[in-house]
Amino acid sequence: MSDDTLDKLVIFLAKRDGIDKLVKTYQYVSKLAHWHLEETQPDLARRFKLWEVAAGMSRKVFRSGRSLSGLNTIRRNPGPTRGLRTLAVLGNAGEMVYFFFDHFTWLSRLGVLDAKLAKKMSFISAFGESVGYIFFIMSDFILMHQGLRKEKLLLKGLEDGEKKEEEVNEGVQKIRGDRVMRLMAVAANVADLVIAVAEIEPNPFCCHAVTLGISGLVSAWAGWYRNWPS
Repeated sequence: MSDDTLDKLVIFLAKRDGIDKLVKTYQYVSKLAHWHLEETQPDLARRFKLWEVAAGMSRKVFRSGRSLSGLNTIRRNPGPTRGLRTLAVLGNAGEMVYFFFDHFTWLSRLGVLDAKLAKKMSFISAFGESVGYIFFIMSDFILMHQGLRKEKLLLKGLEDGEKKEEEVNEGVQKIRGDRVMRLMAVAANVADLVIAVAEIEPNPFCCHAVTLGISGLVSAWAGWYRNWPS
């Protein structure tokens, strides 16, 4: 693959996840801008609010049919062990609920369905989302722990002369690369969990514009890192 940054940006934005992370960045930058300008420049703040709402709605529409991805993951590659398969099923089931009910959320907010449904659908969607994140986080921590054990065994094999240096270096590099990606996934899932909790159980901390804005940007930028072409 070309090392040209523009080529990589085009490939990144051609992916649905790529464009979602870009629009998510718009959404939460505009949320922070609205909060910062609300008292001093209300007219400009109002424009940022409109941008935030439009970006948020666009992301929901982009995710149409996304619930099928979780179903396909469960069918095709749920995990190598019973424990990881269980976590994958539970995590993807929660994510499927999230994406499925998200359809009703944006349809009701647009007025296609009864507007009164929006709050209830949003709650169900956020609940499924939060359940999914919890199991995905658990799965990533288990896999990172397994990776650390494999890395120690490889390094021990090198010290004992049982393995070649080239083989060990290649294995360690692969494990560490996977660990970084999983750390990015955990960061994104924790950040999105905070946003989901704000919807399920509103509280001053999770619902504050700064908390939501920073959480949204952490999630978006972790997604940029994970989806950026190598």
